[in-house]
Amino acid sequence: MDNREIILDVKKLNTSFVSDRKEVRIVKDVSFQLKRGTALAVVGESGCGKSVTMNSIMRFTGPNARVSAENIQYNALKDGKIIEHHLENIKKPNGPEMRALRGPDMSMVFQDPMSSLNPVYKVGDQVAEGLIQHTGMSKKEAKEKVLTMFRKLGIPDPEERINCYPHEFSGGMKQRVVIAIAMICNPELIICDEPTTALDVTIQAQIMELLKGLQINEGKSIILITHNMGLVAEMADEVCVMYMGRVVEFGTLEDIFDHTAHPYTQALLRSVPVLGLADGQKLETIPGATPNPADLKEGCEFADRCPYAQESCRKGKIPAFEIAPGHRVRCLRYDTFPEVD
Repeated sequence: MDNREIILDVKKLNTSFVSDRKEVRIVKDVSFQLKRGTALAVVGESGCGKSVTMNSIMRFTGPNARVSAENIQYNALKDGKIIEHHLENIKKPNGPEMRALRGPDMSMVFQDPMSSLNPVYKVGDQVAEGLIQHTGMSKKEAKEKVLTMFRKLGIPDPEERINCYPHEFSGGMKQRVVIAIAMICNPELIICDEPTTALDVTIQAQIMELLKGLQINEGKSIILITHNMGLVAEMADEVCVMYMGRVVEFGTLEDIFDHTAHPYTQALLRSVPVLGLADGQKLETIPGATPNPADLKEGCEFADRCPYAQESCRKGKIPAFEIAPGHRVRCLRYDTFPEVD
């Protein structure tokens, strides 16, 4: 598959944080590809490394983080030509090279809109800032673009709302403003970190419909970080399942839901709430607790919680096996299939 079809190619991404003279590895050899114009869902329990992985790609990890990778290749499509950007070679995360990509090429919708928005600046000015910085557009021209974006995102009375402050917006409207900030420079790649957290189900549906429309109608490539398997089923073309900083299963939506392979993915799907539980029937949970990443030993990180674990699961490095084209599983139950690491 050539780089016209792949917008993001990540190989062996590792991220660790240094604290109290100790280095804790959080993201471990993460590899995946995102096809242009598709949606990839990244799922897993809290603390499994989803957000850190995406923040590492966007270089939002902070000064105590150490990020390395064989390849983090973003393929921009400009005037019919592919321009390769190797993000792993960018030395200054907040330098001009990375800042030039954030906004016009790749952007991020953060989890909490209230903490993403500056409370002392009008929302219109916050959305227009990216346009003015990246295009040199005048404030008047930028205002018209922001009004157009607000109408597109379903923000009512945009002429009035553009002069409001974040505290004057509801949760759903604030999330729309955060999406407007991410979309205003027309990026190809949008990373959405739990974009429906703390929103009621009606607003959740509106936000997800909006994102799906951006993908289908405008050809945007979307990475969705979520706990909600229902949203995954509605939104994703491919799914990346993470546990303790590793990709344990990767495949198409059909692979993950209809041909689930990894015990952790199976446990995640079993724990999804369903309507109509019989009397006395309890919601299934994943036994045990997520281990401390600083205390992890060799072998499979899920072994202590896995009903199929053997002694061999607790030794050495567990490779990934390709059990069907594009369907990769990091589990020794499939060691008769070819390794892909």
